[in-house]
Amino acid sequence: MKLLRFGPKGQEKPGLLDAEGKLRDLSGVVADIDGAALTDAGLATLRAVDPASLPVVEGNPRLGPCVGKIGKFICIGLNYADHAAESNLPVPAEPIIFNKWNSAISGPNDDVEIPRNSTKTDWEVELGVVIGKAAKYVDEASALDYVAGYCVINDVSEREWQIERGGTWDKGKGFDTFGPIGPWMVTRDEVADPQNLTMWLEVDGHRYQNGSTKTMIFGVAKLVSYLSQCMSLQPGDVISTGTPPGVGMGVKPSPVFLKAGQTMRLGIEGLGEQQQKTYAAE
Repeated sequence: MKLLRFGPKGQEKPGLLDAEGKLRDLSGVVADIDGAALTDAGLATLRAVDPASLPVVEGNPRLGPCVGKIGKFICIGLNYADHAAESNLPVPAEPIIFNKWNSAISGPNDDVEIPRNSTKTDWEVELGVVIGKAAKYVDEASALDYVAGYCVINDVSEREWQIERGGTWDKGKGFDTFGPIGPWMVTRDEVADPQNLTMWLEVDGHRYQNGSTKTMIFGVAKLVSYLSQCMSLQPGDVISTGTPPGVGMGVKPSPVFLKAGQTMRLGIEGLGEQQQKTYAAE
């Protein structure tokens, strides 16, 4: 299933994309696409519904983040060997963990705000993992059983705040609008191998990122297991698993960063595409 949320910001309704690409309204079946709906039992209820019986949503409504009421928005840094190399940083021995604040979460096609005085706002296409079952001290062999599905995430980053201003990465990662999620969550049964998905990102039509989840240092199963050793994971938590090479910071001979008035397009094989326009913070 392709599960999504549509409507004005803060008023999103649950929906799904049917096999013909029609948007269907799920609000008569479930209150939201959130932790309660993403459990095994919740997904079984949704699978039992005939999409043809659901109302068609006409027009082209705004898509919200594909998961509602996200509990934790956990991110992994330097998780692709080729991205670590372009960043001139060593391959980590263990996953690097940071967070995005929930106020960063936005829809897949919502505008992205360039922060005040920023000259180093950057892009990162990433595979998102949505948790569907409470996980604590999970072993790697069973870790994928705790995944509800997968989605596209743009881990927008302000590099000066992330790297040059002391402290942790979190403050450069959590600006408002820095976490577009969606367009939909594809349930795990429809993703045969999360470690074999192509991914890409363009800015104003120029392709900067061309990668594959094959080059992840720590795969999805390892990440879910590892995170569950140092925190409990709950249904509706989201993990952003790192980016392949081609970020603006790594462009040679000179880095390239985002400016107001540009357009990012990005996507992951089988998981859909996002498109955001940038604008300057007032």
